[in-house]
Amino acid sequence: MSGDEERVPKGYKQTEVGVIPEDWELKTFGEIFDFKSTASNSRSDLTESHLTHYIHYGDIHTVFHRHLNLEKRDTPMISRELCKNAALVRNGDWVMADASEDYSGICKAIEISGITNESSVVAGLHTFLLRDREEIYVNGFKGHLGEAKYLHDQYVRVSVGLKVFGVTKTSLRDLFIPVPSKLEQSRIEEILTDSQSQIQALENLITKKRDIKQGTMQELLTGKTRLPGFTEDWDTISLEEATTIGGLVRGPFGGTLKKSFFVSRGFKVYEQKNAIRQSVEVGDYFIESKKFNELKRFQIEDGDFIVSCSGTIGRIFQIPNNSPPGVINQALLKISINENIVNSDYFLAVFRSLSFQNRILDNSHGGAMPNLVGMPIFRNVIFQIPSERTEQDAIAEILSDMDAEITALELRFEKTKAIKQGMMQQLFTGRIRLVEPSTPVEASA
Repeated sequence: MSGDEERVPKGYKQTEVGVIPEDWELKTFGEIFDFKSTASNSRSDLTESHLTHYIHYGDIHTVFHRHLNLEKRDTPMISRELCKNAALVRNGDWVMADASEDYSGICKAIEISGITNESSVVAGLHTFLLRDREEIYVNGFKGHLGEAKYLHDQYVRVSVGLKVFGVTKTSLRDLFIPVPSKLEQSRIEEILTDSQSQIQALENLITKKRDIKQGTMQELLTGKTRLPGFTEDWDTISLEEATTIGGLVRGPFGGTLKKSFFVSRGFKVYEQKNAIRQSVEVGDYFIESKKFNELKRFQIEDGDFIVSCSGTIGRIFQIPNNSPPGVINQALLKISINENIVNSDYFLAVFRSLSFQNRILDNSHGGAMPNLVGMPIFRNVIFQIPSERTEQDAIAEILSDMDAEITALELRFEKTKAIKQGMMQQLFTGRIRLVEPSTPVEASA
């Protein structure tokens, strides 16, 4: 007996997609699906007023995920005359994007439901329309199955292209796809739908909490709503007035930080990605101590704020205590707040508020790649602060508590997604068998 055979548990079999239960069939896409004709219209042909739904591959990548219920979601519309050669989509059809700018989106697919007698639907540009000719899959199952790792691995293997990756109909027809019994499909679909509903509920709650926080910020940071016990007038100060001397510094340009200065270990070079990703852990560049000492005005200290000021502008991140010493690179702004004037948490809330972000955009230029304009203008951007420091502290505490609640929900959201992802791959390989509707039994190794 070979080593591979020894690793296959009893009741399972080795297949082209890995180990799956013996009672599952393994078929090719071509054996299961008919490939129906699709349209090739660009977005310029789409409207909101015609009667035919048009599923664009770009929306599959960005808007629709796993399932599209047309009774609950809107799509762009098109005149049927402009796509009369395309087959009409039916409930249960699988619409797959045939092109992607990255490997993660290759052959991303959605299962369609909610089509009524009054509605017509076509699959559009850069899509495959797959129809289960013998209905061997139950409704809803394919939408989840599209996220199976063994399918994605096959898509990547047969993809072609350099900047845009695609899969041809010919290669897709020859790929393998497992077929559990309809009973097991139904139970898998039920569990994954319930799990996805929990994730969606958490996402909706996070969105609600963020909206509440934005509303609270608008009230508290403008003085429209005052906390009990505070009556003193507020002050208006400029960004420069809120900083320490030399505390508003744009990252170096020109030859100050050439790539030839970078080394594998040393003092950290803080990059724009540190501000955007809200982390000191990312980044690949370091400089030696001699260069670090030459760049004193660009050095970062604990508590400093760094701001992205090119492309994705206005993202702000406060450097935590005990962070690696380093300097800012170009496309970054360093702000050192004078804590005697403004509470740093209050300042962070002001900077992230919609009104302040709009002021940043007003002080930018560059079109598709915006940049902050000259520092003299940015230094004079103004904002309001309570003259009484205890009111600043109280507002900052309220907003920090709201941030902490949102962060906790976001961690729970990510953990729930990870649990679902792991469970999903176990279910799609049969490592967990659903013997009873709510009693999963893990296969022995």
